[in-house]
Amino acid sequence: MQRILFIFVVALCFYQAKGQSDSQISKAYQIFETRGEVYFRFSYPLEGRKSPVLKQISIDKLENGMVYAYANRKEFETIMNQVNGLEMLTAPSLLTEPVMAKNLKEVQAWNVYPTYDHYVAMMDSFVNAHPTLCRKEVIGTTVNGRQLLVLKISDNVTQRESEPEFLYTSTMHGDELTGAILTLRLVDYLLTNYGTNPEVTALVDSTEIWINPLANPDGTYFLGNNTVSGAIRYNGNYVDLNRNFPDTQNGDHPDGNAWQPETMAWMDFLSQHTFVMSANFHGGAEVMNYPWDKFTQLHADDDWFQLVSREFVDTIHVFNSTGYMTDLENGITNGNAWYEIDGGRQDYETYFHHGREITIEISNDKNPPANQLPDFWNWNYRSLINYVKQVNYGIHGIVTDSVTGEPLRAYIEVLQHDIDSSQIYSDLPHGNYYRLIKEGTYNLRFSSPEYITKIISGVHVTDFETTYLDVQLVKAIQGVSSGSLNKVGVFPNPSDGHITITTGNLLSCRYEILSLEGNVIASGNSDKGEEFQVDITGFTSGVYLVKVLNKNGIAYSKVVKTNH
Repeated sequence: MQRILFIFVVALCFYQAKGQSDSQISKAYQIFETRGEVYFRFSYPLEGRKSPVLKQISIDKLENGMVYAYANRKEFETIMNQVNGLEMLTAPSLLTEPVMAKNLKEVQAWNVYPTYDHYVAMMDSFVNAHPTLCRKEVIGTTVNGRQLLVLKISDNVTQRESEPEFLYTSTMHGDELTGAILTLRLVDYLLTNYGTNPEVTALVDSTEIWINPLANPDGTYFLGNNTVSGAIRYNGNYVDLNRNFPDTQNGDHPDGNAWQPETMAWMDFLSQHTFVMSANFHGGAEVMNYPWDKFTQLHADDDWFQLVSREFVDTIHVFNSTGYMTDLENGITNGNAWYEIDGGRQDYETYFHHGREITIEISNDKNPPANQLPDFWNWNYRSLINYVKQVNYGIHGIVTDSVTGEPLRAYIEVLQHDIDSSQIYSDLPHGNYYRLIKEGTYNLRFSSPEYITKIISGVHVTDFETTYLDVQLVKAIQGVSSGSLNKVGVFPNPSDGHITITTGNLLSCRYEILSLEGNVIASGNSDKGEEFQVDITGFTSGVYLVKVLNKNGIAYSKVVKTNH
């Protein structure tokens, strides 16, 4: 009898659970009729982070043993019968009615949300009011034809200067709006304080700052251009843009979707620039999320990422002691340690473009009441400025041809340090490079096609300071490189002592003997006519370059030094 009762209770519980699940699935299909995405939660899988379910949906957060997530119809149907405790939730953008601006002047009070037309007008107004400091680019259009707008702020805004490029972008999830307002206000702050605020002036003079406040306007204005009420996470095709980028392990389309118009616009824009440092703003949590999101192993510059993340949140804590920006490790986290994602923008920029990008989860409430927006600015604006300032620290320099001074695109490695695409490149047309790195002493290797690789040892870096290191690379050629100077000859070659350098009918010249790393080992002048001798007895064995130059040009040869 007891066994029969037990079986009855188990069966009853099963059918009740199934009934509840069926009810929630029915609710989901009702939502899909009008929104294209659902917001829901379910019990954390017993398999933990290895559960395939977690990769088939768009995770919003993990909290109290529950997974909060979004899904389009296809994604939801993949997992709806695989999870326990399924519960449909009201989308965050439908919990309260946002206060919308009635005109552009109200937007500039920063305590209302702009309509789409106000947003575009405000971006134009920045350019019109500050044409020498601000320039607008339309980098693409969305699924529904809205513009993807980016502003450049610099003291010489029409030029590509020898300065680091920095990028802030926000709201690629259309219902996460705090960052959009903060970045709009940051643009205004930088432009209106230039020339009067020394900190802002120095920052704009030394940096090319790019700001995109709204990366997914179709999601933000899902119900129309006049309201952010009902905003959705996904884009106009109901695709999560932060799962749609090429992935380091799962290929070009890790989410199984074609690249979206917004994704392609960003991929093209990022390929045209060398952003040394960047951040993208999200909402739903309060934490600095640094790379990697995909890899379990740490980034080569994990300690640097922790430094700048900690600076950001610690500055906030000075001005807000009420628990804001304290999630996870008191406001910072390694992305993968939180939860793993494929196809994210942060890892795409950091890995494929050798950048340094952080995801800033800026508010627990994705679209806080509009009258709270000024508070978020007051808590964050110092950190926003400090974060940009970090791009001007570390190791900076220019890589050029040792003879012509021509700028070079060089591959720059920190030896015994760089892994997983943490190496960087110098940028053309100026040959400038910026290696952000934690305090320490490092050995750097510079290489460029057709040039001799150069290693510079003992480069010291101090946090919050700049180490300047210009580098000249020697072209790895023999014979005449310019002018009418005759080809140089060297004999005996190999040699264990003196060498004779022949220069044809040259009457006077300068010579240099260089290591393959480009270091000058010996040098001098000669006016002895067609040939002269140089003593290399004290050189260690190896290959050396012989460089001869005068007003008519420059020529090279090689010599092999041997031991007795």
